[in-house]
Amino acid sequence: MNLFQIPTVSETVRGVRERVKTLCPDDQPSTTIGGVSDVLQDDRDRTPDTREAGDTDVRDPRWLMLVAGVVGLAAAIVLTIDKVKLLTAEAAGTDKTLNCDLNAFVSCGGVINTPQASAFGFPNPIIGIVGFTVVVTLAVLLLAGVRLPAFVWAGLQVGVLFGIGFVTWLQYQSIYDIGKLCPWCMVVWTFMIPLFVVVTARNLRAFAPRSAVTRFLSNWTLLVVVLWYVAVLSAIWFRFGENLWA
Repeated sequence: MNLFQIPTVSETVRGVRERVKTLCPDDQPSTTIGGVSDVLQDDRDRTPDTREAGDTDVRDPRWLMLVAGVVGLAAAIVLTIDKVKLLTAEAAGTDKTLNCDLNAFVSCGGVINTPQASAFGFPNPIIGIVGFTVVVTLAVLLLAGVRLPAFVWAGLQVGVLFGIGFVTWLQYQSIYDIGKLCPWCMVVWTFMIPLFVVVTARNLRAFAPRSAVTRFLSNWTLLVVVLWYVAVLSAIWFRFGENLWA
């Protein structure tokens, strides 16, 4: 064979076919030039709405969980310490004024000593200590690269659902029944609302990606949180008004 002989078109086509067969065996046929398999093509064509739960596009709110968990845990610990101080003062027959007792309408002590502050027979902050500790632990695991199984996310969803329900009940009791606001309690409210919304949006993307509710909550997460804040602040303002600064 002449080394300087130019191959014919048929020889060129035959060489390309043999090369493609080498790259794409018969048990994994390719429909694209260059050996890109149908399996990879199908994976590329999958949209976020059609991916299965646990795929990388389901963003885990690890940082929000960490911040909300740490702040909520700190607030719950402070409230628990304040409750112990009040009980100690009561046992000694003395009065105790807390640092967050700002006026007649903004007072931690005025709320902590009510029956609503021990809804289950023990101080409510203990529930917060347990719950926010779990949130912080899960956030640290996520930041360490641990992939949490579906049942853990389901359990977290139950937890934040209970948390936001309990917080909403306490908000109503504090604003309309007790008639006083607890600053550290409001810190818990502030972080519980976005925690619930963001975790719920994440779980909806994972377990019901094609739902209209999923698309709405995922696209308008910030708006939902802001409107929730506005609703709570409006209720506080219309109930207390300028008395907040009295």
